[in-house]
Amino acid sequence: MTDDSAAAGSGKPRQRKQVLLRLDPAVHDALARWAGEELRSANAQIEFLLRKALSEAGRLPRDVGPVRRPGRPPKEG
Repeated sequence: MTDDSAAAGSGKPRQRKQVLLRLDPAVHDALARWAGEELRSANAQIEFLLRKALSEAGRLPRDVGPVRRPGRPPKEG
């Protein structure tokens, strides 16, 4: 699920999926505050929580790469 991990054997970065997520405004506000405290975006916080839940449930695929590090992605070229 990260854009820096190579797709299985292809050497090409995986394309990240886009998901429209509808949240209760109070849930979004709480998530945004939590993300800010962790120095993450709300999107990164959601991905972090989903990965953690999948891992704890034994459902995180083996080929999923690590979460992209904070900060700007490296320049391509």
